[in-house]
Amino acid sequence: MRYHLSLIAVAALSLPASAAPKNVLLLIADDLGFQVGCYGDPVAKTPHLDALAKGGTRFTHAFASVASCSPSRATILTGMPTHQCGQYGLAHATHNAHTFRTVKGLPALLGPAGYRTGVIAKLHVQPKEVYPFDVEIGGGGRNPVQIAEQTTKFIADCGEKPFFLLVGFTDPHRAAKGFANDGKYPASVPAIKFDPKTVPVPYHLPDQPEVRAELAEYYESVARLDHGVGLVLKALADAKKADDTLVIFVSDNGIPFPGAKTTLYDAGIHLPMLVRKPGAKAGVACDAMASWTDIAPTVLDWCGVKPAPVGKKDAPLPGRSLLPVLETTKSDGWNEVYASHQFHEITMYYPMRAVRTRTHKYILNIAHGLEYPFASDLWGSDMWQGVLKRKDPFMGKRSVSAYVKRPKEELYDIASDPNELKNLAADAGSAKVLEEMRAKLAAWRNKTADPWLIKDKHE
Repeated sequence: MRYHLSLIAVAALSLPASAAPKNVLLLIADDLGFQVGCYGDPVAKTPHLDALAKGGTRFTHAFASVASCSPSRATILTGMPTHQCGQYGLAHATHNAHTFRTVKGLPALLGPAGYRTGVIAKLHVQPKEVYPFDVEIGGGGRNPVQIAEQTTKFIADCGEKPFFLLVGFTDPHRAAKGFANDGKYPASVPAIKFDPKTVPVPYHLPDQPEVRAELAEYYESVARLDHGVGLVLKALADAKKADDTLVIFVSDNGIPFPGAKTTLYDAGIHLPMLVRKPGAKAGVACDAMASWTDIAPTVLDWCGVKPAPVGKKDAPLPGRSLLPVLETTKSDGWNEVYASHQFHEITMYYPMRAVRTRTHKYILNIAHGLEYPFASDLWGSDMWQGVLKRKDPFMGKRSVSAYVKRPKEELYDIASDPNELKNLAADAGSAKVLEEMRAKLAAWRNKTADPWLIKDKHE
């Protein structure tokens, strides 16, 4: 049985003639983890992101609700987890996934409220009727100068009309080979090189020469991303729109290496989020556990557009606006987030659900009888091919067997085991916590009408 979800009715609040327009600039990086200076990375060259953090709010506990490109972007633009909005997997290639046509994404909600909507470079979700941007400018997602020029033109063409602009960078995603650092970029784009011997190696990767070489390439791509962010923010300032524009910067998922991207481990979903609200206190490090499902409600709140559920069976947006906590360091009532995954590529079926609190993570592997699948770019990486060639028993600190073959339930004490290596699901001393986490996840799955709940009745 196919479960069809909500059509969202919108009460569009028109801006008074005297009110300044409230614009939105949403910046999405592609496969960026915490390789950012303001998040403590010792070698990253990210002065523009660091400056954005100093000028706004840096969330220390922000989480994507899925670690895969299209599903994560759909979550950002609809405010719904993947199993609720229907963007189960990637939106490209012949065999693909798409958001339920009954859902309305941000451009569909903001357009009727008088906003001009645009996307530059990577969008990676479909169909058009769910995401009806007025202006779509594809390609060039790694060219910072071109993106900035397109941003300048889009803002100028808006005139006095309020706008919602999504800039989807392609960096630091993998290219066919490497990270596109050998591409032809304008002379003004810096090519910052990194010494493979000095880059930090994450816990989930083996410390091998090919891994360090790939990480050095990755950091160069991150530096180019940062340069692009700086140029776009300069374009906004030059257009004299910075004082009435909410700026949000996030990444869709963690770094493009096994153990992070496509997983629900923290390396895949615990990510940077920077928000700059005009007039708000600057330099705030907010500890609220925020989800990417909170981004759409935040944008709608800022723009004065209120979504409302329709009918008895329609579910409301599960997230909430982040605007009330932007100036807080300690945030009460923001102590858990949820995650949902089905596919990356269409061949990668592995449904998972998770709940993460400040102290624990619980992952339910719904199809745990299957081996954990690899995204094609991760499988072809020098890192993973090296593991296969050497027949390494471990992939960093996690065994290869534990990564590939997983139990039905995983429970981790994040406080004492931040790398999520010791599964406590079968530990008698953790039975109470396990039951609590099971109950939290079950309640959320029911609230969001998870169609995979039917498996519980038959297994």
